[in-house]
Amino acid sequence: MSATTNDPSQVLRDLKPEHEFFIGIDSDGCVFDSMEIKHKECFCPAFVNHYGLQAVSKYAREAWDFVNLYSKTRGCNRFPAVLRALDLLRERDETKARGVRVPELAGLRDWVRRETKLGNPTLKAELDRTGDPDLRRVYAWSVDVNETVARIVRDVPPFPLVRESLAAMEERADVIVVSQTPQEALQREWEEHGIAGHLRVIAGQEMGTKTEHIAFASKGKYAPGHVLMIGDAPGDLEAAKKNGALFFPVNPGHEEASWKLFHEEALGRFFAGTYGGEYESALIAEFDRYLPELPPWKGR
Repeated sequence: MSATTNDPSQVLRDLKPEHEFFIGIDSDGCVFDSMEIKHKECFCPAFVNHYGLQAVSKYAREAWDFVNLYSKTRGCNRFPAVLRALDLLRERDETKARGVRVPELAGLRDWVRRETKLGNPTLKAELDRTGDPDLRRVYAWSVDVNETVARIVRDVPPFPLVRESLAAMEERADVIVVSQTPQEALQREWEEHGIAGHLRVIAGQEMGTKTEHIAFASKGKYAPGHVLMIGDAPGDLEAAKKNGALFFPVNPGHEEASWKLFHEEALGRFFAGTYGGEYESALIAEFDRYLPELPPWKGR
């Protein structure tokens, strides 16, 4: 990282190509089967506790899991996820019938609109500046989540063929992590399993959005068709397309088959220049069918 800036994303801007190809790769749910344990054992219990949702905990869990695991917002940053889950919960007839007041968190809503580096450091800075009670509540929740993740999430290895794929990738591509997980957790998880050495940079939420990660690291540095994003969520696809990058989907619930396809076929096609077009389009069309936009209770 540059010694003249406090911007953590500068390390991405300063990245100099060592190969002619670039690959960004998501982490949770894509490399590691860690989404379920993180959200169900860490995020959601703290969500219920910090936002006073005990009286509707069943429905709060449904909303949280839908937003973060089972819909097209899967893998989004935790702070917009809080707002989306609370909004869905507030609309439910069961919540209204029980007279439960679901927090609005106007202070968080305003901050999320203005900030792109949505992580605890920027949240804490904004809290210190404003003293906003909504931000204080959200910060306490987020710290609690990080502490619980550090305590609970361990021994979750990469999906089969991830190691072999990373070894093949780094021979011809500059590989970075593109994630909305906090930097500290990413570093810990990739190092725990001995695969951090395959990477040029690990980019977490403190370095900006996934779209920004790819732009900072690759824009103007690689030829068209030489940039690929690997992800398991529509937000990963969106980040790729906003940067004119190719996209390989790791399909939720079918991760092993996806990595087998990537290792045996898709990576070779990417390096050969035959990945884009009909081949990529067919994979994306299949991927799009896995995650709905509307929650199941809306159709009940």
